[in-house]
Amino acid sequence: MPGFYADGEYDIAGFIVGVVEKSQVIDGRSVGAGDVLIGLESAGLHTNGYSLARRVLFDVAGYAVNTMLPDVGTSVGEALLAPHRSYLKAVRPLIAERLIKGMAHITGGGITENLPRTLPRGCSAAVNRKSWTVPPLFTLLQQRGAISTDEMYRAFNMGVGLILICAAADADHVIKRLEQSGERSILMGQVVAGDRDVRYT
Repeated sequence: MPGFYADGEYDIAGFIVGVVEKSQVIDGRSVGAGDVLIGLESAGLHTNGYSLARRVLFDVAGYAVNTMLPDVGTSVGEALLAPHRSYLKAVRPLIAERLIKGMAHITGGGITENLPRTLPRGCSAAVNRKSWTVPPLFTLLQQRGAISTDEMYRAFNMGVGLILICAAADADHVIKRLEQSGERSILMGQVVAGDRDVRYT
């Protein structure tokens, strides 16, 4: 990560390895045109865009860690340290009911690069940018960093941490189940015929 580690420094990181039965793998093969995209809200940057965010906030804007961001409602430090959300509790029951055809965790590469990974050949995603309100932190980063909208959707999650794909006929039930588990969901678009890309409207 540029600007994070000094020369000669290194990081030790842990990770988790999971096992799933082959018959239970959600690989997007059953996704087809007409299926819907349901987004789950992020809590902030999550795991992507930190190098760019730090450059904009500290180098370009000249903020300090304790600088308050009135529109965001926190300090710079608090905004950058907001923990990554876990969606397991809300999503696991939907997986058990076989309601989910595909899932995209919106990390590095944003919606633009992560959503196509769960689409089979012949499919694209039509995402309606007006279907949710982008959190103030991302608006601030775009304005202070003079970042293009296309780059914002490639660098950050823009307030959507996970995207689920389900059949249109199951959408209301999925949204209701998510609400019951405490999740605010976003009906953000649909799968259309195409070549595994994201089309924003």
